[in-house]
Amino acid sequence: MPRMITDTSRSPYARVAGVPFRDVAWTGGLYKERFDTVAAVTVPHLQHMFEEKDISHVVENFRIAAGEAEGGFDGTVFGDGDFYKWFESAVYTAVRTDNRQLLDQLEEYIALFGRAQLEDGYLSTKQIIGEKQGNGVQRQGDINDFEVYNMGHMFTSACLYYRLTGKDSFLQVAERAAGYLKNLYEEAARTGEVKTAVCPSHYMGLIELYRTTGKKDYLDLARLSVELRDSVQNGLDDNQDRLPLKQHRKIVGHAVRANYLYAGVADLYMEAGDPEYRTVLESVWNHLVSQKMYITGGCGALYNGASPYGNFFDHQLVHQAYGYEYQLPNVTAYNETCASLGGVFWAWRMFLMDPRAEYMDMLERMMLNVNMAGVSLDGRKFFYENMLQRARKLSYELVWGQTRTEYIMSYCCPPNLARTLAQTSEYAYAADENGVWTGLYGANEAHFELKNGASFALAQQTEYPFDGRITFAVSQSNGAAFKLHLRVPAWAQQATLTVGDVRQALIAGTYAEIDVSQPEGFTCVLDLHMEPRLTVGHGLIEEDRNQACVEFGPLVYCVETPDAPDAASLHDLLLPLNVQFCKAEADLDGHAIPSLEATLLCQKMDENEREQLYRSFRAPQLQPCKVRLIPYFAWDNRGMGEMLVWLPLAWRKL
Repeated sequence: MPRMITDTSRSPYARVAGVPFRDVAWTGGLYKERFDTVAAVTVPHLQHMFEEKDISHVVENFRIAAGEAEGGFDGTVFGDGDFYKWFESAVYTAVRTDNRQLLDQLEEYIALFGRAQLEDGYLSTKQIIGEKQGNGVQRQGDINDFEVYNMGHMFTSACLYYRLTGKDSFLQVAERAAGYLKNLYEEAARTGEVKTAVCPSHYMGLIELYRTTGKKDYLDLARLSVELRDSVQNGLDDNQDRLPLKQHRKIVGHAVRANYLYAGVADLYMEAGDPEYRTVLESVWNHLVSQKMYITGGCGALYNGASPYGNFFDHQLVHQAYGYEYQLPNVTAYNETCASLGGVFWAWRMFLMDPRAEYMDMLERMMLNVNMAGVSLDGRKFFYENMLQRARKLSYELVWGQTRTEYIMSYCCPPNLARTLAQTSEYAYAADENGVWTGLYGANEAHFELKNGASFALAQQTEYPFDGRITFAVSQSNGAAFKLHLRVPAWAQQATLTVGDVRQALIAGTYAEIDVSQPEGFTCVLDLHMEPRLTVGHGLIEEDRNQACVEFGPLVYCVETPDAPDAASLHDLLLPLNVQFCKAEADLDGHAIPSLEATLLCQKMDENEREQLYRSFRAPQLQPCKVRLIPYFAWDNRGMGEMLVWLPLAWRKL
């Protein structure tokens, strides 16, 4: 039974496939710490939020739809889908920790889904309740009711549950819902009356149903649902259906919807192999990473903005927009957590199509920086948006505030983040017929059964991402040879590989291939030499001109107010050209976080001058100032204060 996300082992246009969840486990380090926190804290915390009818009303909506509770629909229209995402995080953690109580509770939820589901397979609580109560709400009445989005997450969650537990109870509910969707889409194809399916999670979900059940109807339905996009009348940049899909060459519109769309199209390509879809995917991906992505991997710079495809005057207002090329503000950076999670799903699928280091590098950047920043170190508080600068005070209000919170009215990000952090071990490796490809690095143990007959265990020992030395050891081998492909990140300009007594230099941004001809007892050491480095942005990123950020290995670092006690404001800090960093450790909310310490320059400024919109220039008085920098993922765990990722360059030495 296949038991991994995006099981492409039989996909004709995928070069590699994921490794089953049960066959890979983190044994230490950051990823294990995050998984353990999700299992012990985040999953039960989110379950409480979904159960509380005075908070989210999500589970209560299912009970009302099933006729087991009184009242009307309440909460968000995508609450059903949010609960299915939480369900995935619960499955991952319950299976890994053998939490029998939680697994029993999941069966109870599945039974509730079944009781709420209508005879024709339809399942979306707002519409079921509305039709029962005759309040004017009905199915397919408003594209922004996220009905198909909810079903898409149901499909994915049900497939995962079957793969990890072997139980088909949820799969039966999902297949009935897919039958409803099949009738709906076939009728739309006959009549030509096609509505936009916003935030199309169902493309990925339908392909997962196909891969899990082997039923070609689901592949055909996925293909039809994608093709019907081109029949939408008066399409919008917001939903990426303004232009026919095969004409897409730029990343535009709503960032979450875009990333979900292209992840789903990548799934369809790996099964159907349409070369025009591959051209779309590669073109749009390159546009994203070369002109519209934050240094943290954040996606979707603007709360509201324009994403014109053509004439500057011919544009539409877009929510959670990618905006114009190089339009990457810091204080108001939107960067919805779900957008970067969608970026992970998309990057992973691009990697399965074509295992190039650049895709896994970007997945790692998103995962370690913006995604991990989305949740507090204690696992209970969340960011919806992810800024790169927090000001001491603002003259305006941001939509979601400047600190994490336990409950957000739009609660899509917390369960999406929980399921993704719970599944990180599935991004550690991929495999082809003859070998293993490394993905996310971290201390782990894995077991492989390759199609060429090789069977073996592989272990990593490392402190990555805080140290670049990674030792690989093979054991439990049946003696069959295999290839080991080691990712050399683009930032690792001084990487080396040591096998026995032979040490060789590696090329950054590639995969190094090792022929493991005598597997039992084989060891090698990958050394991704890490030094803190300054990174600058493209000249057209206006807010980052003459500034730099600090990176160390795959991590982006930042400065918070408590770590620059001698500066009146973080805006007074300047990076000298000869800045030197040393490793240190910061205690953040009881967590020991590897950090960097350095001496920067600090300018003294009169507070009255600081508040002036413009002032006469005077050469600043600069003094040395000791500063600590922490990984961006660990910020906002010590209360309100300033935060900076980008620091002005002094253009002089200390």
